[in-house]
Amino acid sequence: MIRLAAIALMASLFVSNIAAAQDAKLIDAAKKESGKIVAYGSLESNTVEPIIDAFNKKTGLAVEYWRASATKVMDRALAELRAGKPAFDVMVNNSGAIYVMKKENVFAKYMSPSASAFPKDVIDPDLGPVYRNTPIGIVYNKGEIKPGDAPKSLEDLLNPKYKGKVVMPDPTQHTTTMQWLGSLYKIMGKEKADKFTRDLGATKPLLVESFAPSAERVSTGETPISITLVRYVVTYGEKGAPVDYVRLGKMLSIGQYLALSNKAPRPNGAKAFIDFFLGDESMRILAKMGEFVNRKGIHPPLADADKIQAVEADDYDAKGFAEKTQEYQKLFLR
Repeated sequence: MIRLAAIALMASLFVSNIAAAQDAKLIDAAKKESGKIVAYGSLESNTVEPIIDAFNKKTGLAVEYWRASATKVMDRALAELRAGKPAFDVMVNNSGAIYVMKKENVFAKYMSPSASAFPKDVIDPDLGPVYRNTPIGIVYNKGEIKPGDAPKSLEDLLNPKYKGKVVMPDPTQHTTTMQWLGSLYKIMGKEKADKFTRDLGATKPLLVESFAPSAERVSTGETPISITLVRYVVTYGEKGAPVDYVRLGKMLSIGQYLALSNKAPRPNGAKAFIDFFLGDESMRILAKMGEFVNRKGIHPPLADADKIQAVEADDYDAKGFAEKTQEYQKLFLR
């Protein structure tokens, strides 16, 4: 028994040494590439910056990050590709946008060694692992709305007493919110989901660009209720904002990938950054900020996080997004 344990330990150390050697070789090659590694993404800048700093400290490699909504990031990448002027090396984006770009041959296949620490069922054979999921729910300001008076369900948002008090991303501009609305049938049933979406549009909620400004308005109390990522309860709670989320049980969730550009100007730097981003140190940084990462054994410091039943939202192709855009324009913008 002891002999088998010793053999297993030696094998583990051997694999670790090989991985370290490969890592060092990749970093050396990356340092010979010109310019900073360029990453485009929908993940908030203040979330990515600590990871970029840790990566730079470990490798000496610099990363320039451009952040916008999932849709705007996708549109910029596709425009650059069609113009024959690809500028980014790494894409950090939601699954819906990633799959649209994948069909446009934007990405190169790359399976990071770090992927081995993720469950097999979250790993795409071409893109690698879904490194995080983003449960979408109701976040509210306890200073403006007492917990006892807060909505208890999505349908409660339709109550006239909440009219003018709800903010959400514009589903005609924000692909993730479009996916969320289009997938509500998974947790509500189709008939209820269709009615809820129509009625929600009729209440004329305040529409913003993405989940980040939606959560920010709630944190300040400017708009007391939002449809956003529940992880923002950790983000703004640590800053002293009196925010909490409604325990819905089942919540739709969007996966997010890191993908290597098929035309990356700095492919070795891109691979090194992806390897680090999917690693233990980076995933712990994300989880500490409230992210629901998929690396085994790492969890966010959010009350009742273990009780959330994440249900993966549907993905759409370009045609599907176009159809949903037209549908939601009629419901939310007229």
